[in-house]
Amino acid sequence: MHLTRRTTLLGLSAFALSACATTVPTGRPSGGLPADLRPTPNPAYDAWVASFRTRAVNAGISQSTLNAAFRGTGYLPGVVRRDRNQTEFTRTLEDYLSIAASDERVQKGRAAYARHRSTLNAVEARYGVPANIVTAIWGLESFYGERRGDVPVISATSTLAFDGRRGAFFEKQLIEALRILQSGDVAPANLTGSWAGAMGHTQFIPTSYQAFAVDFTGDGRRDIWSDDPSDSLASTAAYLSRNGWRSGQSWGREVTGPASGTVIQPQPGGPRFEVTRNFRVIKTYNNSDSYAIGVGHLADRIAGGGPLRGTFPPDQYGLTKDDRIDLQRRLTARGFDAGGVDGVLGTKSKAAITAYQSSQGLPATGNPSPELLRSLGG
Repeated sequence: MHLTRRTTLLGLSAFALSACATTVPTGRPSGGLPADLRPTPNPAYDAWVASFRTRAVNAGISQSTLNAAFRGTGYLPGVVRRDRNQTEFTRTLEDYLSIAASDERVQKGRAAYARHRSTLNAVEARYGVPANIVTAIWGLESFYGERRGDVPVISATSTLAFDGRRGAFFEKQLIEALRILQSGDVAPANLTGSWAGAMGHTQFIPTSYQAFAVDFTGDGRRDIWSDDPSDSLASTAAYLSRNGWRSGQSWGREVTGPASGTVIQPQPGGPRFEVTRNFRVIKTYNNSDSYAIGVGHLADRIAGGGPLRGTFPPDQYGLTKDDRIDLQRRLTARGFDAGGVDGVLGTKSKAAITAYQSSQGLPATGNPSPELLRSLGG
C-alpha cells in the first residue's frame, strides 16, 4: 500500500496550486500577516489548549516544549474561515498547465535547477528520483521556495483542532508539530507554513515530515524551513522513493499517435498522455491527474523540453487560449485590470469583464464571449 503525504488535508488540492493559492508569501515578519491570521482572544480556545496540554504530556511532549511552543501563539480566525470556505476548483487541464508550467515557472525552474545542480544531482544519486522531477514539485508547491508560508504552525493546527470540523486530524498534526520542536529540528519562531499547516519548500504536513523528512546536509536537523532547500528536496525524493519510484523510468509522455501503455486524456479533445507507474507515484504526493501531469510536464520543460504539441478545444464560451489572452490584453489596455495575460480567466479577469460590460451598458454577467472580444477592438 502506498504511503500518502497529506490525505484528507483539503485546501492543498492540485486545482488550488498550493504554490500560488494556499500559502501566505514568505520573507516577511509575522506582523505582516493579514489581521485574521494573527492571534485573537478566544476564551474557549484557551480552555481547549489547557485541556490539550494534558493529552500532549500523555503523548510524550514535555512541559518545556509546550511552554515554548504556545508562547505568543493563539486562535487564528482566518484559518477557520479559509478551512470552511474552500472553493471547489474546476480548472480545466489547459488552465491548470497554463499556471503550473507558465513561462515564468519554467524560467525560474531552470534557474533553480542550475543554481542547485550539485545538490539535486546528489539527491538523485541517493534516491533514484530525477532532479528535474524534484525541482518541478518544488516549483508547484512553493514556487521554488518563494511561497513557503509565514503562518505559525502551532497556532494554525491548534486552531483547526479546536474548531473541530476535522479535529482529530489536526490534533494529530499538532502533536507531531510539537514533536518536531521537541527534537530540535527547528526553533518555535521558525515553525511556519501555510494556513493549514503545510511546511517548507515542498509543503509537508507534520505527520508526513515525521515519516519522510531527512537530514541530507548532515547537520543533525531535518530543516525544511530555511532558505537552503537541500533537506526539503531530499525529503521529497525520499518520499517518492519510498512510495515506489522506479529509477530509470519516466513519468510518461504526450502521445499523438498509437501507444503501447496506459493512455489518459484528462480534458476531452485535449492532448493524450501515456503514463507509467511513476505517474501514479507522483499522484501519491497529490492525488490528481492534473497535478501529476503538471509535475511531469514542468519537469520536462525544466530539462529543456518544449511545450505540448497537442491543442485544447475552445472553452465553453467558444474561446481558445489565444482568444482569452487577447481578451485579457484588450481589457488591460482599456484600463480594466484582468490580473495578467495568461489565458486563465480567474476572479480578476471576470471582475474586469463585469466592469467593462457595465461601462458599456451591457448585461454585467462577467462571462466572456467572441462578441465581447470583438467589441473590445484590436
